[in-house]
Amino acid sequence: MTFHILTIFLKIFDSYLTESLVKRAREKGILAIRVHDLRDFASGRHKKVDDRPFGGGPGMVLQVGPIYRAVQSLTRARKKRRVILFSTRGKKLDAKTAKRLSAYKELVLICGRYEGVDERVARHIADEEISIGEYVLSGGELPALVLIEAVSRFLPGFLGKRESLEEFKGSYPSWSRPEVFVPKKGEAWAVPKALLSGDHKKIEKWRRQK
Repeated sequence: MTFHILTIFLKIFDSYLTESLVKRAREKGILAIRVHDLRDFASGRHKKVDDRPFGGGPGMVLQVGPIYRAVQSLTRARKKRRVILFSTRGKKLDAKTAKRLSAYKELVLICGRYEGVDERVARHIADEEISIGEYVLSGGELPALVLIEAVSRFLPGFLGKRESLEEFKGSYPSWSRPEVFVPKKGEAWAVPKALLSGDHKKIEKWRRQK
């Protein structure tokens, strides 16, 4: 899978995308991540990507032109791609959505800034709008990182053990299993007896009760 990120703040992604599971997945060819500067698709000498909205109002919005040209330049396999715009009014990102998106070959992630993006992006360019929560952020870069990891966890080979995703449903919001690691005593708290029993049924029952 290839993730295309459209942004005006490229350096935000430098550290996260070169660490841990994402780094290893990129090295193995499980996924590819391309960060694109929207200014490269702007017209005019100053490469301006923002402007004032019609009707006035505070702040600036990202123009539709650079975003349209960027999306048009990125991929030819349009039946296997999905263009996503991050917005607070979008569908809440959950595990079911992440799994659905993992079936695509390419995801194009549009990261808004300032007061948002031209409404024509949502209506004519993006296939869907996604939100990571009912709160406001400075831009779409953090939501893009959240979506990349959430989706990547459904790609074969991304996780060390498939059971990390499937058997214990750790990626789903319904419940997440508690973990207790050695040694048997951690400060004043002992490991529950069920975990020391060696009985897998008792261990699983304890996890689900928690």
